[in-house]
Amino acid sequence: MPDFSRYKICSSNRVALLLLLAACLIALAGGHAQAQDSGGTSVARLALLPAPPQLAASSYLLLDAHTGKVIVEQGADQQLPPASLTKIMTAYIVSSELEKGSITHDDMVPISVKAWKMGGSRMFVREGTQVRLEDLLRGVIVQSGNDASVALAEYIAGDEQAFAMLMNQQAALLGMRYSNFLNATGWPAEGHLTTARDLAALARALVRNFPAHYKIYAEKEFSYNGITQANRNGLLWRDQSVDGIKTGHTEEAGFCLVASAKRDDMRLVSVVMGAKSARAREQETQKLLAYGFRYYQTHTLYTAGEEISSSKVWAGKAKTFPLVLSEDLSVTIPRGQRDALQAKIAVDKEVVAPVEEGTVYGQLNLVLGGELIAQRDLVAGAGVEQAGFFARLWDQIILFVRGILGLSD
Repeated sequence: MPDFSRYKICSSNRVALLLLLAACLIALAGGHAQAQDSGGTSVARLALLPAPPQLAASSYLLLDAHTGKVIVEQGADQQLPPASLTKIMTAYIVSSELEKGSITHDDMVPISVKAWKMGGSRMFVREGTQVRLEDLLRGVIVQSGNDASVALAEYIAGDEQAFAMLMNQQAALLGMRYSNFLNATGWPAEGHLTTARDLAALARALVRNFPAHYKIYAEKEFSYNGITQANRNGLLWRDQSVDGIKTGHTEEAGFCLVASAKRDDMRLVSVVMGAKSARAREQETQKLLAYGFRYYQTHTLYTAGEEISSSKVWAGKAKTFPLVLSEDLSVTIPRGQRDALQAKIAVDKEVVAPVEEGTVYGQLNLVLGGELIAQRDLVAGAGVEQAGFFARLWDQIILFVRGILGLSD
């Protein structure tokens, strides 16, 4: 008598396989629908934007201090003598040492013969005396004192040459690729050069890293030893939004000004090098600032930890996990163009548990008018543990079938 049990088993296997395929197709359909949701916003009409101003200066640059977006630039990588703009770096290093605690505002700094004999703009300290460090710092920032700059350089590094090495090391850390400092004052020296782009990076770092010390740059005058001197940055009187930073002038460098201004929640940094006069450097700076504030705006689009998207996870105790940014995302764009931004999200395929919080699983691309303006990693906002054995086995079977069929999200 024939044994039909073998055929019954085969029939049962076919039924099971059909059920499995049906389940897989349902799972595939759900995954595909999720992938379709990750698109961009609709494109809005771009606003009109006038050309930036053309300045009567050797080199200039304007950027947003928060995002680093360069709004205007001309000859920004041309190496030029910075004159007393050098003292921005000198004061930056002093502020850095104060933050570290290696020096204090109340330290008494000895004044050497070299510091006392410095020409040019001076604080008028006397050789052989000791001056409070905080007074010297104001002497550098407000009075542009060459004597104060040398005294601080010698106190921190032993001598001015060693301090210049610190300046160049700090410049490298800040990405100031085309700067070479030979002294702490900006006194003319062959090879003592920087660029508008490098100075903008330095000023931006100063504002962001040392906000308490930055307030000194807004002081309009400083008195020492019975002598009151006004800040040489005339924009502190002419524009209430300007709160720094530093002027410079030598015959070779021309008239220079690094400025920063804040209106509402937007802060701009401008650099003008090689203007014809003190008045001209201020007027040209005002043109840059007016253009930036009038035609550009900075938007904070996403905050750190905010869920931007989600990703499916296989073989996990949860079916999905949130995708977030590890830090706030802000962009500086022409006014009226926020609605034209497109957010394009790319998420890793076939994520299998375990998922570790903070691991990169995707990317957010912001596009404006066909141009990529920002790109950030998307990280797991929460971890996902592995599921139990049978749940993991089921998901592995589905993944196996997806692979055979050549399907993906």
